[in-house]
Amino acid sequence: MKRVISTDDAPAAVGAYSQATTNGDLLITAGQLPLTTDGELLDDESVAVQTQQSLDNIEAILAEEGLEMTDVMKTTVFLDDIEDFEEFNEAYSEYFTEEPPARSAVEVGNVPKGAAVEIEAIAVNE
Repeated sequence: MKRVISTDDAPAAVGAYSQATTNGDLLITAGQLPLTTDGELLDDESVAVQTQQSLDNIEAILAEEGLEMTDVMKTTVFLDDIEDFEEFNEAYSEYFTEEPPARSAVEVGNVPKGAAVEIEAIAVNE
């Protein structure tokens, strides 16, 4: 049975979506933008800072269910400019130091709200 995940430690969902959903085994996050918990968009910051904020949001959502970044099985990364991949990857790798999850990273026409990056994750609750 699907259950909605919500935490005040990550930006609130602002639309017809949830921060994450789970069936008890898998937790699937919505795409996380570089938004702070008070709704400030860090679109003027570097790709590294935007990546860190997006991953901090994922980390907070996982923590709501007692999960950690090591429980992430797969991420999908949407970049506004694939030329930012190296800077993104350097910041991203700080969150996944051992046995990183599977990942797809693609350039898209636009990331919502003018951000440089959006990241979604699938985690397993063992």
